[in-house]
Amino acid sequence: MYVLELLEAASLLAPDDASAGDALTADDVWDYLAHDQWETALRLLEELGGAGPLPVGFWESMTEAARELRMERGAAWCGWRAAEARSGIIRAELVLRPAAGTGRRLPLPGAGVLKPMWNIGNRAPDGGPALNIAALWVEDTPELPPGGTAVVRLLPLIPSRWRHLAPGDVLTMHEFTPVAGTATVLETRPPAEPAGVVPA
Repeated sequence: MYVLELLEAASLLAPDDASAGDALTADDVWDYLAHDQWETALRLLEELGGAGPLPVGFWESMTEAARELRMERGAAWCGWRAAEARSGIIRAELVLRPAAGTGRRLPLPGAGVLKPMWNIGNRAPDGGPALNIAALWVEDTPELPPGGTAVVRLLPLIPSRWRHLAPGDVLTMHEFTPVAGTATVLETRPPAEPAGVVPA
């Protein structure tokens, strides 16, 4: 499918009253598309996606358009948002421990490739803590150094085990035996309601 068709499909799934930070709206996207400014249109649609929950089809169309435009990080981000539309959103402030206490010497990659374990309060059959896996996306930066702090998004492997979380809950991140970091939940949202169909 051509990039233009993918972006048009995404635009049709964005609400008419959605607006980006510069007061640009979904109508402005059509102007960029009419002038073949596809990358600008895609970035604007990404911003519109932050205004509220959008259906999986929106993000799937955006992911494919970003791939066609060879925008690798944009494709990864839109793919992440499609997964969030299916499973729900969890945002938290993560404070990593310094390198001396965790064994991590390199910065934590920010684009969703790391899948650490988390203590989110669930219990194992023996009564001990059950660790749950969730991928990690660091907002607004490509990586987070040991000892650093950032807002992150978590994408659980099994979302149903994370449904009890609420803002203010404190989680611990584990890569090895010691705790690697502590996260305080800022926001949780349920999965987006399915709407629309991704064009074939």
